[in-house]
This record gives sequence, structure tokens and C-alpha cells, in this order.
Amino acid sequence: MSSAASINPDEAAFFGRLAADWWNPKGSSAMLHRITPVRVAHIRGLALAHFGLDAKSRRPLVGLSALDVGCGAGLMAEPLARMGSAVTAIDAAPENIAVAGDHAAAGGLSIDYRCIAVEDLAATGAQYDLITCLEVIEHVAGRDGFFAAIAGLLRPGGLAVFSTPNRTPASWAVVIAGAEYVTRSIPRGAHDWKRFFTPAELTEALAHAGLTAGEPTGLTWRPGKGFHTGSDLSVNYFLTATKPG
Repeated sequence: MSSAASINPDEAAFFGRLAADWWNPKGSSAMLHRITPVRVAHIRGLALAHFGLDAKSRRPLVGLSALDVGCGAGLMAEPLARMGSAVTAIDAAPENIAVAGDHAAAGGLSIDYRCIAVEDLAATGAQYDLITCLEVIEHVAGRDGFFAAIAGLLRPGGLAVFSTPNRTPASWAVVIAGAEYVTRSIPRGAHDWKRFFTPAELTEALAHAGLTAGEPTGLTWRPGKGFHTGSDLSVNYFLTATKPG
């Protein structure tokens, strides 16, 4: 495991222990499986709009390089690959990378999985058109270095997409009390509410790294509608970032 400042070894070990169950839609990652279709649709729409791509294409991201940061076992990396992008996916837990690689190979997908920190990848000079970083930043240790590395990895004119829980009473009730302790659709102990970012805090952190944040979009759940995007930022939200070309 890397000793990079952004990596919390305890967090990496915690999620590494879940690796074998990651692709089980009724297992410890059940919540991620439920929100993945909404994530994929939203990120697809953002990429289409940002890069001016063909919305009718089954593989609209052909020609783009993508990086999925904190990829886990590949729930987002695989859809990015199916949409045509050349995908690199990184995670701090070697167990996750092993499971991700096996699952992609079984599905005939070519994804460059690496157990590497963002700082170490940025030091190679690599850059990507599209970066996704989903439910990751709340687990990061050295935050300034993490965002600086993301900025270095994003190609000028590229697009980064973050998703993360907001730090509100509603997020505590839904994510911690509800999902971790009542429904157990998220592993107990997976989150520290005090480390959640508000949209304003994330916007400021991105600006400090030289990135320009867009307007946030909420991710929420409602009876009869399920998970969906909208204006309600109280529990979870997406935020985009761009880099001057």
C-alpha cells in the first residue's frame, strides 16, 4: 500500500476487506449497486454535454481517456469502458484491484487497473479527459495533496466529476443512522460524518487546486421514484470541475 499522504491506511484496509463481496448486489455494497445506474446516466449526460458527443451512440466516449479514482471493484470503471473510453482505474486497496481485474476480464473488458495513489499517478505525468471520483473524498487523509493531484491528472479542457455526501443533519440521518445502522445497506463504520464536504467547501478546495467547480446536482431517494438527481443537495450531490484549456 502506498504511503502517500492522501491515503488513510485504515480506510483502505476497511474497504479492502469488502472486496470479495463488492459485486454482490445484495451484499455489503448493495447501496452502491442501487445508485450506480443513476451515476452512470448522470455522468454520461455530463460528458456528452461537455465534450459535444453523440447522444445516440452506444459508445459515445470513444476517443476519450478516463480515470476512475477510488474505483473499488469497478462499478463505475466498467460502464465507462462499455461507453467506449480508455479507462484507467485506481484504488488504495490491492484486494479491490484484484477483484476488479478479474471481474473485468470475465466480462471481456480491457481496463488498466492499478493499486496506486493519485499523487504517485500524477507524478508520472499522465493526464485524462474525464476523471470520476465517486464517494471517495470523504475518506481521503491529505486533502490538499489529493486535490492538487487530481488537478494535475486532468487534461486542460477536461472534466472531473465528484460525488460525495453533504454534511447536514439529513445526511447523518440517511447515511449513518439509516443506511449503516438500520437497513445496513452500507457497511457499519464506513463513514465519518465530520469528514463530509459541503458543496461550498468542496468548491473552495477545488479552486485552491486550480479547478473551477460547476453547480452541484443532488442525488436523493423518494418513494415511488427511487434514486434520482435533482435540486435536493441535503444528502448527497455531484459536483463537476474543469481546468482551463
